[in-house]
Amino acid sequence: MKVTVVGAGNVGATCANVLAHRDFLQEVVLLDIKEGTAEGKALDMWQQAPIDYYSTKTLGVTNDYARTANSDVVVITSGLPRKPGMSRDDLISTNANIVKSVTENINKYSPDAIIIVVSNPLDVMTYCAFLAAKKDSNKVFGMAGILDTARYRAFLADEIGCSPKDIQAILMGGHGDTMVPLPRYTTVGGIPVTELVAGDKLEAIIQRTKVGGGEIVNLLGTSAWYAPGAAAAQMVEAILKDEKRIFPCCAWLTGEYGLKDIYLGVPVVLGKNGIEKIIELQLNDDEKALLSTSANHVKEVMDVLDNMKVVSA
Repeated sequence: MKVTVVGAGNVGATCANVLAHRDFLQEVVLLDIKEGTAEGKALDMWQQAPIDYYSTKTLGVTNDYARTANSDVVVITSGLPRKPGMSRDDLISTNANIVKSVTENINKYSPDAIIIVVSNPLDVMTYCAFLAAKKDSNKVFGMAGILDTARYRAFLADEIGCSPKDIQAILMGGHGDTMVPLPRYTTVGGIPVTELVAGDKLEAIIQRTKVGGGEIVNLLGTSAWYAPGAAAAQMVEAILKDEKRIFPCCAWLTGEYGLKDIYLGVPVVLGKNGIEKIIELQLNDDEKALLSTSANHVKEVMDVLDNMKVVSA
């Protein structure tokens, strides 16, 4: 099996490194536009293999999409990262052109590949890739909910004083400040989180989760990379091992949750065919209202992309 990661920056390199360590792939190709960057990082990972005991071959290339041919899954991380004071929406024009070009090149050499988008603003860049790929939406989707849910679970683990491994949670909506954490669907070792965390503290954790990406941008001066890269790698593994994992992902909705023609974070089943099922939760009125608000925000930015005419529908 072969996976290509486009973009050898922090997120892409982390994703490739995590995948190499999983040791179930024959090859991971890392591609970038900056001469030597992908080659150097891939070589470093290959030299790490004897130390960490994996066999996955890592190959770096500069803008040579022919070397990505016949990839089973492609992860797109390329684009400008967020800077302090910059919203995800500020990135749309530049990154849309990048994602469109990458998708078209990937399609040329790996027409059957499943595409996972990580570039920001994520929901809209996933929509951009979908338009450029011209393939079924179950094969073009975005990584967002796994990262956002991981942040939520990590914060809860700190508050409760437990292992994050014991926390299960679902988070929906757009990848940004309007995301919708769902305490009603959050458990700790099977125990409802509301029995372990006071209401005011739980609300504070939810609010921190919503701006979790911005918190790291303010600390580092750039976007996070360890958690996003690992989240994308987890999706790749679920697909290629046909694990039927249930994850929140940025998926194309065609009427689910009363929403249509929009990419939005919802729980899905990931397997060898990509998104094999979209799960519809029985949301209450408050949750529906929050999801609707998030969807409206994402749709506004999708409309901006449509009006730019970067890629035709």
